[in-house]
Amino acid sequence: MGLLSTAKEVLEASTQSPNRGESSEEVSDGSYWCYDCSERIRDVDHDGEETPACPSCGDDMEFERSASTTGCAC
Repeated sequence: MGLLSTAKEVLEASTQSPNRGESSEEVSDGSYWCYDCSERIRDVDHDGEETPACPSCGDDMEFERSASTTGCAC
């Protein structure tokens, strides 16, 4: 049972943390989405304070994901 317990602990720890390893990229808080066009822009790839317009249709995109969630929209 020792090996199974250890494997279970490792899997649980890896799925509960929003930080899934070291990365040289900037930490993203989420992404802007255009659901009609399926376009995505990561927040770290967008300059400015205003909501970006979709590159395909020009509509305002929606921001999704908070930093405290364990899932990733990226």
